[in-house]
Amino acid sequence: MRRPVGAVKAVDGVSLTIKPGQWLGLVGESGCGKTTLAKTVVRLLKPTSGRIYFDIPDVVKAEIEALESAGKNSGELNSLLKENDLATFSSNRVRLFRRRAQLVHQDPFTSLDPRMKIKDTVAEPLRIHRVLSGEASKTAVKQLLGTVGLSAEQMERYPHQFSGGQRQRIAIARALATKPEFIAFDEPTSALDVSVQAQILNLLKDLKKEFGLTYLYITHELLIAESVCDYIAVMYLGRVVEMGRPEEVFHAPRHPYAHSLVAATPVPDPNRRVGRIVLPGEVPSPANPPPGCAFHPRCSQATNECHKSAPALERVSDDHYVACFHPL
Repeated sequence: MRRPVGAVKAVDGVSLTIKPGQWLGLVGESGCGKTTLAKTVVRLLKPTSGRIYFDIPDVVKAEIEALESAGKNSGELNSLLKENDLATFSSNRVRLFRRRAQLVHQDPFTSLDPRMKIKDTVAEPLRIHRVLSGEASKTAVKQLLGTVGLSAEQMERYPHQFSGGQRQRIAIARALATKPEFIAFDEPTSALDVSVQAQILNLLKDLKKEFGLTYLYITHELLIAESVCDYIAVMYLGRVVEMGRPEEVFHAPRHPYAHSLVAATPVPDPNRRVGRIVLPGEVPSPANPPPGCAFHPRCSQATNECHKSAPALERVSDDHYVACFHPL
């Protein structure tokens, strides 16, 4: 019963660099691996292979890559990886790392314990990481709630006594408790009304500016990604197929999938009318992906080359990368 019968590569060959202070948007359809990538980045999931670096000097990263390319399994390489690669960290070191990186889940109703009062929910990271306790912790919780737009009088309530937008504010306050430098958001506004979405996005903008935060922002809403993100990455079946600034990805997409994704987005702007692109077939199963480029069964530009090998991300202009043999 415990014998593995197969494997699913939910994330395959993804390489991203998020600069300090950057707001990186990750877009793509359901099941493409966005949430798995976010959970792996903050080490809620342990990757089967690959490296995860957080705030390490470029010189150290270059040294690791040089030793790996040389094919030497040396003690120096193992020492560098043990010190800098999050994928190899022990549970104690991962716990220390999570003071600096947090994840805000998609549904705040399920991510908040219904049996805990809000004061205990927000204070829990402070207790686990031994940051504050007692009266100092209570004062910090009041300040955190005030930061996200809630009052101290609401500390004694339970999650079911709040609206969806208020619950998301509580989840954000909990993420801010340990004063992190990096926060991953897994579609934090997808279950909210449009007006509440705007309030949460404005809150995230203010927090980013006030605390100098760095964001990984997963969303299905391409218009939201275009309006708030500094950089965009488009995923398809576990791989990043295009990366660039919002004005490049949304106004001049080069990958056929990114082009169809943008064309399928309703835009309330008569000057940006684009013809709808209907992709044939269905998204392949990640348990049995097609050979070569994963998008080739649905791509009108596919050639024999696309059937045989998967294209790597290549720079097509400044800060614009596309994984396609025949970009648009």
